[in-house]
Amino acid sequence: LGDENKVEFINLEAANRVEYLVTNKVDIVLANFTVTPERAKKVDFANPYMKVAIGVVSANSEPIKKVEDLKGKKLIVTKGTTADVYFTKNHPEIETLSFDHNSESFAALKDKRGAALTHDNTLLFAWAKQNEGFEVGIDTLGPLDTIAPAVKKGNKDLLLWINQTLEKLGEEKFIENAYNETLKPIYGDSVKIESVIIEGGKL
Repeated sequence: LGDENKVEFINLEAANRVEYLVTNKVDIVLANFTVTPERAKKVDFANPYMKVAIGVVSANSEPIKKVEDLKGKKLIVTKGTTADVYFTKNHPEIETLSFDHNSESFAALKDKRGAALTHDNTLLFAWAKQNEGFEVGIDTLGPLDTIAPAVKKGNKDLLLWINQTLEKLGEEKFIENAYNETLKPIYGDSVKIESVIIEGGKL
């Protein structure tokens, strides 16, 4: 938009992202928003800029390497995330401990209130690198999804503008440069850039 003062930034809880678009509280959601068929029924997604799957992080001392390792243990989730939905739907036998905010979820893991935490693997890779004593024992779970901006259903003009902007940013290698500046120093060579980013909004 040329001027950051033209934009009002609002922090959202993961569970409220769809609601804020539907009720016109925000115009665009750009907050690690994974594209799912259920969400696409309620909002319109722009083209994607990242790839993502579900992961599980746990303490090195008691690593969770497969879903079966969670039997009889508590799994920490952030409400409204794709990881929350995935485990609720596919593994109702696993007891979950839910929080509204990511900060609360990760604090609970550090406090050993749960055996593991599930979230987007791209987030967990970075968090585990920055927090000694933890590892992503399950790095890919469920389908490979994409992350994209979203607008209110039917807002075609804004959707078109976002997609055109992503295309222009792709010509500048904006997403690649952002990755190299922010995520690569954390991931190192353990994660391939092509497995994480989507440049120009095109897979």
